[in-house]
Amino acid sequence: MEKELKKILLSYTSKNFEQKLSDLHAKVCETATFNPGSPEGKKVAEIIGKVRNNGDKAVAFYTNQFDNVKISPAQFRINKQELKKAHQQIDKKLLSSIRKAIANVKKYQQEIFIGKNKSFGDTGIKYTPISRVGLCIPGASAPLPSTVIMTAVPALVAGVKEIVVISPPRCKGSIHPTILATCYELGIKEVYRIGGVQAVAALAYGTPTINNVDKIVGPGNRWVQMAKKEVFGKVSIDSIAGPSEVLIIADKTANPAYIAADMLSQAEHPGSAVLFTDSLKLAQNVINEIEKQLNDLTKAEDTLQCLSNYSLIACFKNMNDVIMWANKFATEHLEIQCGKNSKKIAEKIKNAGAIFIGEYSPVAVGDYFAGPSHTLPTGECARFSSALTSNDFVKSISIIEYDRNKILKSAGDIIRLAEAEGLDAHAKSVKIRLEK
Repeated sequence: MEKELKKILLSYTSKNFEQKLSDLHAKVCETATFNPGSPEGKKVAEIIGKVRNNGDKAVAFYTNQFDNVKISPAQFRINKQELKKAHQQIDKKLLSSIRKAIANVKKYQQEIFIGKNKSFGDTGIKYTPISRVGLCIPGASAPLPSTVIMTAVPALVAGVKEIVVISPPRCKGSIHPTILATCYELGIKEVYRIGGVQAVAALAYGTPTINNVDKIVGPGNRWVQMAKKEVFGKVSIDSIAGPSEVLIIADKTANPAYIAADMLSQAEHPGSAVLFTDSLKLAQNVINEIEKQLNDLTKAEDTLQCLSNYSLIACFKNMNDVIMWANKFATEHLEIQCGKNSKKIAEKIKNAGAIFIGEYSPVAVGDYFAGPSHTLPTGECARFSSALTSNDFVKSISIIEYDRNKILKSAGDIIRLAEAEGLDAHAKSVKIRLEK
């Protein structure tokens, strides 16, 4: 184990230091989707085509093939009694924690919501919520009630009227009761025990049993993300989200045990865990801590494999280089553990899905409780996209209202621009309004 862990340590004095950083970054970014021309990419397109043409029949066929669950279209939807029963039987302490998390997320999403109509004289903007939204909730290895909260609450705050949940039937042929209980708590009544590419296609194009939606959000494996990419344009999507990522910026004042724990928490997903520091001593201490903590994990072997393939501890010459490369990586979760300098460093970060400042702000705080959604851009998409918020569930409509005096004042400029583009009919639509 020690030998394998030492392989992930990289120093600025090492040969091809920057190339090795770039290679790891590229490798992480490529894990979100398949090449469209690959056999997997072609299979995604094939499944979507089958669902478009055959509807429920295709959804049932692929659910049986991929989830090993035989299910008829009449059984796709979870009935009200199942939702209520799951809610009644959930552990009360867990339900209390779920309610606190919901309250925190709701408060945050309300505070940042922009969806109020505004007028600027003869122009304005009107915000309207998206009518119908589909949420992808993974259910392969463990139930994820937090993902229900982090995707549904922003939509509810935005005023979305119809929220649809899809989740694969991995728990005794159905959806885990913790997910169902969370849906019930949030008032979500339309829940389907289907997942994968076939479920994304059903949401995008609709079937006799499932009405199509306007937007699809939420995480999933490469197949789900590729399916979202394939249906984009027919529906809106949040992002193409790859495996979870954390990049930790730390200096010599940081606690190596905390850093090791935070790296392991991402590597067990599996995901990418990276440490950037200007202290070689800290880097070596973190490796020692990882080795120590790995022994206590139930998924130690898989986590170690993930660390070897997608993780790195890089020691830079100075903190300016650390910050530069952190912005290049544009990671999903960025932790800054640099003592009193943490906030100053945070101000220099331009690209990150979410920033966690200080040694008492692990990613888990954001995953479950703080308020901002944990649905974040991965694979360097934080260069141009953001965390999922209530503002992603409204669309804006421009408002223009000119009276005769206003158009008279502007007519010459409008006509001149239209004629410059050779669009006579555009110009005439203004000229005709100047006639007495």
